[in-house]
Amino acid sequence: MLTIGFVNQKGGVGKTTTAVNLAACLAAAGHSTLLVDADPQANASSALAADRTATTTYQLLLDPSTAQNAAQTTAVEKLAIIPSSSDLYGAELELLELENREFRLKSALEPLKKEYEYILIDAPPSLGLLTLNVLATCDQVIIPVQSEYYALEGLSMLMQTIDRVKNGSINPNLEIMGIVMTMYDSRLNIAQQVDTNVREFYGDKVFKTQIQRSVRLAEAPSHGKPIILYDFRSMGTRNYISLAEEVIGAAKKASAGTRA
Repeated sequence: MLTIGFVNQKGGVGKTTTAVNLAACLAAAGHSTLLVDADPQANASSALAADRTATTTYQLLLDPSTAQNAAQTTAVEKLAIIPSSSDLYGAELELLELENREFRLKSALEPLKKEYEYILIDAPPSLGLLTLNVLATCDQVIIPVQSEYYALEGLSMLMQTIDRVKNGSINPNLEIMGIVMTMYDSRLNIAQQVDTNVREFYGDKVFKTQIQRSVRLAEAPSHGKPIILYDFRSMGTRNYISLAEEVIGAAKKASAGTRA
C-alpha cells in the first residue's frame, strides 16, 4: 500500500487534474485506489461527481473515526473518493486548538490503508496546516509543475518545506516520487526551456511523461468524469495512462527497496 500526496503551493498548475486522472488510471489498471480531496475548493470532488453533503475530509480532521464510512464509489471501478467541502476553509483555525493537529489526517486514514493499494491525497494550493497534514500522512509526494516562467522559483520553496518535514519529527520517511510537467505546449519556447531546466536540475526525479495542454482534459471535470471516461482516445488519456505506468513502476521499486 502506498500513500501519495499531490502538492504545490501555487494554484493552477494541474495538481487536481493530475490527482483525479492518475487515480482513475490506477484504478482502471486494476489497482484499488482511494482519492482523498483535502482541498477546500473541492475540485477533485466535482471532477468525480462526488456527493459533498456526505462525510467529507472536514469531518475526518475533526473526528478521525468518521473515516470508516466516508469513502464513496465513483463511475470508475476500483476507485473511491472521500470528498471535500467548503467547510474545510475553516479547518486550519479549528485544528490549532486540537492535539496532534499535524497528524489528524494520518490518524483518520490509517484504518483504511489495508483496503486500498493506493491512497492519493489532493492537497490545497498552500503550505499551511492542511498541507502539513497531507505531508505527514504520505509515503511519497508527486509535484505537478506547470511549464511556465515562475515554476522553478515556486518549486524551490516547496522542496525546502518537504525537507523540513522530512528532517524534522513530522515525517522522516517522506520521499519525493517525482515531478510531473503539466500544461506542456511544445510549440512554446518557454515551455521547452522550463522543461529542460527542471530536468537538468532535478534529473531522474522528473517523470518522463509530460502532460500536454488539452481542451478535452479541461472539459472533462465539468462533466464529472476523469479523462479516461470522457474521451478515451484523447491525448490527455494517453498522457495519464503513461504517467500511471511510471507511478506503478516507481511503487514497485519502492516496495522492493523496503523489503530489502
